[in-house]
Amino acid sequence: MDSETPTQAPAKRYFTWDEVAKRSGREKERWLVIDRKVYNISEFTRRHPGGSRVLSHYAGQDATDPFVAFHIDKGLVRKYMNSLLIGELSPEQPSFEPTKNKELMDEFRELRATVERMGLMKANHVFFLLYLLHILLLDVAAWLTLWFFGTSFVPFLLCAVLLSTVQAQAGWLQHDFGHLSVFSTSTWNHLLHHFVIGHLKGAPASWWNHLHFQHHAKPNCFRKDPDINMHPFFFALGKILSVELGKQKKKYMPYNHQHKYFFLIGPPALLPLYFQWYIFYFVIQRKKWVDLAWMITFYARIFLTYVPLLGLKGVLGLFFMVRFLESNWFVWVTQMNHIPMHIDYDRNMDWVSTQLQATCNVHRSAFNDWFSGHLNFQIEHHLFPTMPRHNYHKVAPLVQSLCAKHGIEYQSKPLLSAFADIVYSLKESGQLWLDAYLHQ
Repeated sequence: MDSETPTQAPAKRYFTWDEVAKRSGREKERWLVIDRKVYNISEFTRRHPGGSRVLSHYAGQDATDPFVAFHIDKGLVRKYMNSLLIGELSPEQPSFEPTKNKELMDEFRELRATVERMGLMKANHVFFLLYLLHILLLDVAAWLTLWFFGTSFVPFLLCAVLLSTVQAQAGWLQHDFGHLSVFSTSTWNHLLHHFVIGHLKGAPASWWNHLHFQHHAKPNCFRKDPDINMHPFFFALGKILSVELGKQKKKYMPYNHQHKYFFLIGPPALLPLYFQWYIFYFVIQRKKWVDLAWMITFYARIFLTYVPLLGLKGVLGLFFMVRFLESNWFVWVTQMNHIPMHIDYDRNMDWVSTQLQATCNVHRSAFNDWFSGHLNFQIEHHLFPTMPRHNYHKVAPLVQSLCAKHGIEYQSKPLLSAFADIVYSLKESGQLWLDAYLHQ
């Protein structure tokens, strides 16, 4: 009789949002919710392919929308998630926390389904092939400039400009592969990501993944977005954080002058004085030997092709001039969409509100699209990070309609105005810090 007794499935465990919220990582235990299912990610965070911190940033919260946004093969990922499943939300519990706008979330998910039906998540491979070819042609043209015209000042400068363009444009292309927005499988995206960022740029893919996915998960959220880690040691960012810093009587820098010294320690210095050296520390400290091997191929190629023309000193001079020019290009473009926007601690808002308050667009034009790698469509990119960039302009009107319906500001501005807003926002937050520092 015992052998015929059916085996009973273990009873489901049910949880409340209060129980989930307590597992936010402060007590080492971390839970999160996806589609009402509760997962214990405490041990898994270290093995998460996208990095441990990006997952931990959603501990104690609903992570349904970021889960959908970041993964291209959700069925495969869910198989690995089964071992982490510990229960689900109690039937009387809402599907997400009270800090989130239910109507907005529901309508965004409908928009997401519409976008997928329209085929806007599928890449045009010819677009990316031509984009890669234009980078390779510029790379060859830079070398031919010195070989054909000699190594006097004008050819040397033209070569540096061409190589800087190669580096900037390769930076935008590696961004596409890193976001898994080109191929339908992660394997091909990862392989081409290693090639572009490792061989064409000399940087590690793992380092980019570690930083960039955190930025997308919680943009402009202090202590969660590494892109604003220059607060408070170099800059006072955002109105709220700057006033807080002033009230605490903290002064690591003369922030009321930060809009001036930004031109010295911001665009010119980030790549040649910081990133260029930190990437080697990162790969060695974390033992990312595959990344290091790809990086070595970049430096070997540069030295083998340019030392015969310029000598060792000439190559080093060219290399750091390229990094200096690229750094200016990179910083102005990447900061124009975020620094002037709302900066605060994580308030656990819904996906759309989180992204829209931290991002703005720059008007579309052939030059702006090329110059910024289509990151002038920062709003669309943040809402749909795996969408191929050539489709951003197609989804933009739908996003604008959603924002208008819910009273959310959708900012788009000219390119030079966006650059100027970086300086204006730094001046404003610096003054807010000073007023709080002196009078509050």
